[in-house]
Amino acid sequence: MASNFFSSSRASDSYCTPYQNKLFEKALAIYDKDTPDRWQKVVAAVGEKSAEEVRRHYEVLVEDLMYIESGKIPIPNYKSTTGSYRR
Repeated sequence: MASNFFSSSRASDSYCTPYQNKLFEKALAIYDKDTPDRWQKVVAAVGEKSAEEVRRHYEVLVEDLMYIESGKIPIPNYKSTTGSYRR
């Protein structure tokens, strides 16, 4: 049930690159719910997506998090990697 930025059938039929997805994540980290004109800024950061697509994806993301936090979707067992984490 986890979303794949804009390619989820629940979100939109649009396609997004991994790079656009990273831009979306970074924009959400920068522009919180109290930021004036938040969605316009997120849209500008992502590029080539409408405000409606961005808002809908955010709603799907929140829904996915609720499922994960309620235990309805297990947290993936990612393979650990060697090396340090870098931002």
